[in-house]
Amino acid sequence: MRCIVAMVCLLCSARLFAQTDAVAGFVDDYASAHHYSGSILLQWHDGTTLARSYGLASIPLHVANTSHTRFKIASVTKLFTAVLILQLVEQRRLDLDQPIKTYLPDYANEAGSRVTIQQLLNHTSGLPSFDAVTDQASALRDGIPVYQLPHTSDQLLAQIRNGKLISVPGEKFNYNNADYVVLGKIISHLYGQPYEQVLQERILDPLHMIDSGLLHHGDIVDRLAETYWYPDDRKVLSRDLPVYPENWYAAGAMYSTTSDLLKFANALFNGRLIAPSTLQQMIKPGLDEYGDGLWSYQLSAKGAKHPVIKRPGLIMGAQAQFFHVMDQDITIIMLGNTSVIDSDALVEDIAERAIH
Repeated sequence: MRCIVAMVCLLCSARLFAQTDAVAGFVDDYASAHHYSGSILLQWHDGTTLARSYGLASIPLHVANTSHTRFKIASVTKLFTAVLILQLVEQRRLDLDQPIKTYLPDYANEAGSRVTIQQLLNHTSGLPSFDAVTDQASALRDGIPVYQLPHTSDQLLAQIRNGKLISVPGEKFNYNNADYVVLGKIISHLYGQPYEQVLQERILDPLHMIDSGLLHHGDIVDRLAETYWYPDDRKVLSRDLPVYPENWYAAGAMYSTTSDLLKFANALFNGRLIAPSTLQQMIKPGLDEYGDGLWSYQLSAKGAKHPVIKRPGLIMGAQAQFFHVMDQDITIIMLGNTSVIDSDALVEDIAERAIH
């Protein structure tokens, strides 16, 4: 009997090693063909990992990306904010069905009494966008003042609070950074601490995520990749527009590494950050297949449908993907520093090849 079990284990291991090599070959070929710049980390259910890094963290200085390179993770930040909100729910300090002004008493306009915390989480609040950026062309033509001028989180909240609702709360999905700025301020208010400090104490420190944090314009972050994008149709890489990264606040201001984000993934899916029942509520898809801070949908691969969650991030040259195949316990982390690829398509291609 032991021999049979041993043989089965050896066969499974051989199959997984072959699959790992196949995925590695695909990623290497893709990176070479598409000039991908960034780091990729994939983990299978048994702990087997595949790590790859490509391109340059600094083009003029010829500094290569490595597994230790820190990257801007843009809207993957929203996933951390959602977890902090759900931790408050588990502590019975917050009710998702209560309106904003229950926790921010000064939020006195119509949204304050009509928009619930749940609607902020799943982008059905009806709040107007406060950054007024509709596309890349308008950003190049008119700039993006809310990010190119310094703003405190209080000033950001004041801008959001001054706007009128653009749709009935709960009726339409409208992806909007304003929702998560408000959530960040609620977290700060309930803890009596800045959002950044709560993030550090509740998630980063307990998970020993020593290569993660919140970006600030005035800080020099060691090993942080510079970001480059295509500002027009000439397809010539340029530096990102100058911005104050902290203005993305709880919606998109974080940096991290692939290994740190894998720590976060393992803790999230193993019940160390929120309870399994809370996680199930978090990933329950609503409008636009969006849950609480992430997309949740079915991926077709190997003749079957697999439930997956995806949390992408994109700000100019910063590209990030946090991807998990739920029924196979496969996690894919992709962090990039150029806008030369379709990271949504790539992460799904990798997942299809990684699924057994």
